[in-house]
Amino acid sequence: MSLVGFSAVATITLLLCVLTGPDRDDLDEFYTGYSSLSPMRNGLAIAGDYISAAAVLGTSGVIALFGYDGVVLALSTALSLMLLMFLLAEPLRNAGRFTMGDALTRRMTGARSVRITASVVTLASLLPLMLVQLAGTGQLMGFILGFSGESMQTGCIVGVGALMIGYAAIGGMKGTALIQILKIVLLLGSGLVVAALVLHRFDWNPGALFDAAAAGSGTGDAFLASGLQFTGSASPGIDMISSHLTVVLGGACLPHITMRMYTADSARQVRRSMSWAVSGVALFVLVITVVGFGATALLGRAVVAGADPRGNTAYLLGTRAVFGAEVSTAETVLFTTVTTAIFLTVLASVAGMILACANSLAHDVFAARGREMTPRREMLLARLSAAAVGVPAILLATLVQHHSLHPLITLSFCLGASAIAPALVYSLFWRRYTRTGLLATLIGGTVSVLVLMPGTNLVSGSPVAAFPDAGFNWFPLTTTGLVSIPFGFLCGWLGTVASGRARAEEQRRQYEAVEGRILAGAIRRRP
Repeated sequence: MSLVGFSAVATITLLLCVLTGPDRDDLDEFYTGYSSLSPMRNGLAIAGDYISAAAVLGTSGVIALFGYDGVVLALSTALSLMLLMFLLAEPLRNAGRFTMGDALTRRMTGARSVRITASVVTLASLLPLMLVQLAGTGQLMGFILGFSGESMQTGCIVGVGALMIGYAAIGGMKGTALIQILKIVLLLGSGLVVAALVLHRFDWNPGALFDAAAAGSGTGDAFLASGLQFTGSASPGIDMISSHLTVVLGGACLPHITMRMYTADSARQVRRSMSWAVSGVALFVLVITVVGFGATALLGRAVVAGADPRGNTAYLLGTRAVFGAEVSTAETVLFTTVTTAIFLTVLASVAGMILACANSLAHDVFAARGREMTPRREMLLARLSAAAVGVPAILLATLVQHHSLHPLITLSFCLGASAIAPALVYSLFWRRYTRTGLLATLIGGTVSVLVLMPGTNLVSGSPVAAFPDAGFNWFPLTTTGLVSIPFGFLCGWLGTVASGRARAEEQRRQYEAVEGRILAGAIRRRP
């Protein structure tokens, strides 16, 4: 039944992309879908982009294995989207048009170098997340369908990757948005039913569920207290702060999330869209908390860790365990719906990331070369860019599928927090911010993450590291955020200061000319 569900979803979603795909020369429809989505649908699409397969499987696994620390991680993801809602959503919508490069260069002239750098950072931040979800596809399909052959898993990666390229190239923004909406409705709908069944098993008493999970964890009260996830760290408290700071600042600043801000037709619509998105993510946090604790309470932490040391199968194990020994037809249909929702989550999430990368390559690199490019040619370049991004991602995913993928997730969030977040904050709110400062922020934040990340215990020096037998973990923290985030902001400030007072004053005048538009959406009328 799961295989039938997967086939049906792939067919229906591909048909949706074909039916809603843009014309060959309509850039606004490809990049933004004409801003035609209602606030509710746009908000559900934002929530769908934000809730990736890594969030569903990875965060529920952390909850099942580490209890309280996993709940704080889930809440940090919701807080990140709220930060985007209150601080950056409206200025991003007002400043940008199609890509992050548009938003960053709104108040600058002759900024092709900024566009190219922004495109490189976009690729660097999203490619690791694509690899995680593509590489996990083979293992996920094997777990659900019951096969373990490496050739079958590789075939699943190639097949699913080809579908994702098709979604991005054919459907554009509107097509991928419809898939995200279908995904979030299916994921939350099935998840709420499973969460209700888990609570029903414990007489609708959350306290009883938490106590049973603590007993099944083998760690007692430590399961419901802070710090269990970082017990092996040299500085558990500091490590926890660094990890959650990275998630809060980096999660919602990734380019495939910020591109959804440009699809809103007005500032009022972007506010209402973000309200729907935050509500959907908050509901998702509640669902995975209940299901994650339910997996540990019903099966025990040892069983969850035995199936996957990172707990990535905890959501499916918890769903299966709540049915008991005798599984009815209705429960079989529900489990099939859950697995189909996760399969669709993989498809939709990576399709959105491929689209963000393709848009950036086509619009920021090729179309901004100085020569006028026809809309039809730029559209063709965007679709070819989807293949140019997707094909290498598929090949790399087949190579890393048997390694620990957690460092790649952390790498994406660290780049979002250390390079993209400082660049957006400075560009949208600092009057004197110069092009040199912007380049310094993007390059300095990215380089600091790439230098520090190989030294963490996620890459080597621990049993669950990508290279467990190696020992070059010289950096004492799990994530780089506590060092690389301040360094990204510092690079921007130093670059602006080094530009000189005259250049800073020039940028201040250019910013003030568009300040009303960026901060309030006002359009200056000519006399």
